Amino acid sequence: MNEEVIKVKNLSRDFGNFRAVDNISFAVKATEIFGFLGPNGAGKTTTINILCTLLLPTSGEAIVNGFNVVTSPDEVRKSIGIIFQDPSLDERLTAYENLNFHGMIYHIPRKTRKERMKEVLDMVGLYSKKDSIVRTFSGGMRRRLEIARGLMHHPKILFLDEPTIGLDPQTRQYIWDYLLNLSKEEGITMFLTTHYMDEAEICQRVAIIDYGKIIALDSPRQLKNEFSLSSLNEVFLRLTNHGIREEEASFKEHLGHIVRSRKLR
Repeated sequence: MNEEVIKVKNLSRDFGNFRAVDNISFAVKATEIFGFLGPNGAGKTTTINILCTLLLPTSGEAIVNGFNVVTSPDEVRKSIGIIFQDPSLDERLTAYENLNFHGMIYHIPRKTRKERMKEVLDMVGLYSKKDSIVRTFSGGMRRRLEIARGLMHHPKILFLDEPTIGLDPQTRQYIWDYLLNLSKEEGITMFLTTHYMDEAEICQRVAIIDYGKIIALDSPRQLKNEFSLSSLNEVFLRLTNHGIREEEASFKEHLGHIVRSRKLR
């Protein structure tokens, strides 16, 4: 039986009187591709930010790779890779320079860093573009470079927050083919959020969160069988209803300020 590399117990996060994450518990096994699904404002990004040590929980516990996210944040960060929903590359630098800077932050020795940069650029098919300025890259190329950067320090867990948002179907397919091969070859655990239910079907298990609470957790096949529905999209809509959700601007602004300030520390 695979080891549990993420353990969340009774986790909550409040922003003033607003409870973004409400007493959730779940675990993720080593090498698993785990989907974390929910409508806008359901608590997905808040949960990921806690697991990645960008936010402190109000209560409860989260253990990542054997380390408590509150008491051992540095150890957690060393063992995870993060692909954010919003672009985070320096567009003024080359692909190589972006990776080199990341490797320096993680104290990867120069010789090892150089070898690893070539390795991850080869992985995502961008070695021929290593000296190109990132602002000249297409959206798909930037996303592939962000994945390469997230892999630089050999993380055990890769967090992917909407990894293919805004990409065309061909690029989405290319990235997913790559991620599935990476999971198989490298044995990396993947924790992802997505609004594309066809992508979520790839996951071994998915958790659906709504209004801060986990309302379902199982394999896509079991969830479809449980509700006698033919697609995960139908299950998702059955559980979360069809109404359009809008995140409160004040909450998003508050959360963005917290995340940015912690990144700068």
